[in-house]
Amino acid sequence: MKSRHKQTGPTPLPSREELAAFIASAPGKVGKREIARAFNLGSADRIWLKDALRELEDDGTLARRGKRLRANGALPSVLVAEITGRDRDGELLAEPAEWDEASGTKPRIVIVPGRRVPPGVRAAGVGDRALVRIDLRPGENGAHAGRIVKVLPKERTDILGVFRSLSSGGGRIVPVDKKAQGREVLVAEADQNGAKDGDLVSGALIRASRFGLPQAKIREVLGSLKSEKAVSLVALHAHNIPHVFPSEVLAEAEHAKPVGAKGREDWRDLPLVTIDPPDAKDHDDAVHAAPDTDPENPGGFVLTVAIADVAAYVRPGSPLDREALKRGNSVYFPDRVVPMLPERISNDLCSLRQGEARPALAVRMVIGSDGRKKRHSFHRVTMRSAAKLAYAQAQAAIDGRPDDVTGPLLEPVLKPLWAAYAALGRARDKRGPLFLDLPERKVVLNAEGQVERVHVPERLDAHRLIEEFMILANVAAAEALERANSPLVYRVHDEPSLEKMRALGEVLASVGHKLPKAGALKPALFNGILRAFAGSEHEPFINEVVLRSQAQAVYAAENLGHFGLNLRRYAHFTSPIRRYADLIVHRALIRAFGFGDDGLPAGTTTEQLSKIGEEISAAERRAMAAERDTIDRLIAFHLADQIGATFTGRISGVTKSGVFVKLAETGADGFVPASTIGADYYRYEERQHALVGDRTGETYRLGDTVEVKLVEAAPIAGALRFELLSEGSSGRTKRRGALAKPSRPSGAKKRVVDMGGGTRRKRGRG
Repeated sequence: MKSRHKQTGPTPLPSREELAAFIASAPGKVGKREIARAFNLGSADRIWLKDALRELEDDGTLARRGKRLRANGALPSVLVAEITGRDRDGELLAEPAEWDEASGTKPRIVIVPGRRVPPGVRAAGVGDRALVRIDLRPGENGAHAGRIVKVLPKERTDILGVFRSLSSGGGRIVPVDKKAQGREVLVAEADQNGAKDGDLVSGALIRASRFGLPQAKIREVLGSLKSEKAVSLVALHAHNIPHVFPSEVLAEAEHAKPVGAKGREDWRDLPLVTIDPPDAKDHDDAVHAAPDTDPENPGGFVLTVAIADVAAYVRPGSPLDREALKRGNSVYFPDRVVPMLPERISNDLCSLRQGEARPALAVRMVIGSDGRKKRHSFHRVTMRSAAKLAYAQAQAAIDGRPDDVTGPLLEPVLKPLWAAYAALGRARDKRGPLFLDLPERKVVLNAEGQVERVHVPERLDAHRLIEEFMILANVAAAEALERANSPLVYRVHDEPSLEKMRALGEVLASVGHKLPKAGALKPALFNGILRAFAGSEHEPFINEVVLRSQAQAVYAAENLGHFGLNLRRYAHFTSPIRRYADLIVHRALIRAFGFGDDGLPAGTTTEQLSKIGEEISAAERRAMAAERDTIDRLIAFHLADQIGATFTGRISGVTKSGVFVKLAETGADGFVPASTIGADYYRYEERQHALVGDRTGETYRLGDTVEVKLVEAAPIAGALRFELLSEGSSGRTKRRGALAKPSRPSGAKKRVVDMGGGTRRKRGRG
């Protein structure tokens, strides 16, 4: 590079290489001012510098963005990146969201763990976009290191919807998002990408207009909604849930060999039994109970819980392990299950099948006659299930109706289980966990994948027995690992925040009830509130408000206790087939007790487990949202031909723009716009969770029972719109067609609540 004017100062002008090296290595903003300061250039050198930088741009050495310069092919200090996967150590990998292909291959960015993400804040995961701060020094294999500054919301230019073809060519995309209802997007025939009418597609906006519909290009055809399992397909893609196992994961699963009994305790003669739903395909836990023969423990029991030894097949860092962490948990839809692990592992090698030897991690617990645990011990065993029982089948035997399978088991196996459960119930009642009336509806589909019926399955003592055994085993796992000074992932449920407690107090005051101020915050306080309103007209409302006052349960490496269960320490141990958190706990136990070389890797830190906890908590929330959306869509399809029909429901949400109503029969949620309610102007009263008419004082409040008419259904989005037929609470004396107080649905009984979805999977086990 030649100087374009005579040098006027004593400082020599930088060479081409020196300029490029400075710009490539300088952190932050780099422009002419920063370069002049670095090389002590004067005002007389400005023209030379401008020409020199232009030459470096022209030959591709430098790239410019506005007034900022950077080395071509280098990364800016902060950029928007797409998280694309994980490396062998489980660290997130990313690449720039925007990249000039002329600069070469997109650089790889390894995301360095940052500070702990607070509970309730979404952690970054594969498929997300994030603002990333870059370490400009390339790391190993040319990869850059970066820290996530902020997870960005999903791009609005992305569209997920159903393609509807037009006779004139091309078509429209009908969005699946409820919020985007009515905002269809045009697709030109050239941008159709082979999509056919009824296909679920992903597209990108390519043109927007103030007049007429925006235009999009179809990027991918995801499947036909005319096929089976179509509705859950929408949720899988809408929530970015991994549902296709990579070939290397399937290959590892298929080549897995059954684990032998060598090095394990032989428990094959112990008559452990599995008790599951009748349609369960995988059986991950088995139970046994017997009276304690120790004269020092009269009336006590020895309880055994054996859990499938998934860690024997899924080794840390393996393709199976990386995919399991990516999924976080199994996802359950009415028409399909998206498992965390391939069927070869979950339904075969790890399933505790009747009469077949299986590896297990077991805990033996001694309880007193009062149900309190005295001691416990963990064992790595080979077991053989004595029987595969369904809940109703086991309950029928206890109720005096044994069958050919349960008859021989009644005295030696089932009755001791129920006696031990009775003792555990005494300890539970004394402990006082939070009890809420939360009936769980089950959607039953016919052979065509359509809704046949929606019902609330009856809650039996058989369900509660298994739940109590699993809770005690989870407590034992957390206690054992704490004593061993081992890192672990806890299941934590924080107490309600001060803000939520103040809001609850205001709501209670509106119905003439004071919130006690003295004493520590305990579940007993909320149970007392629920008892105070039991059987009253306010019971549904108060039940909803108490539920909303609770925090969400999450996974964390730090122990915050479990408020809902009223336990000081708690960890998920009992379902490693379907929850990654349980697999971590199994590995920690294996390492802590020297059960083998397949435990938690040496050097695993609390920071690493904290990061895993954030990711699997996010995966759990994702799964819950996908399951909820799928049920909404199925029921919307079911009700689509009932426009004009009237239903009884309950107000399940109140906002400035209207109220949400949950139907009593199906549990379907629909919206009533405030503009359609009566002839008054309705004001949103946040403290009362209500809409209140300015002129009449007529009030529609959370929990109120109302009658509604279905006026619109959008099945693809799972959206329903209702019209209110009932008058508000202030007009009860002139109410049209007053409704009787609804009775509790059959089978809906008060139950221990995990507050985060942990009890929802499979059968409610904390």
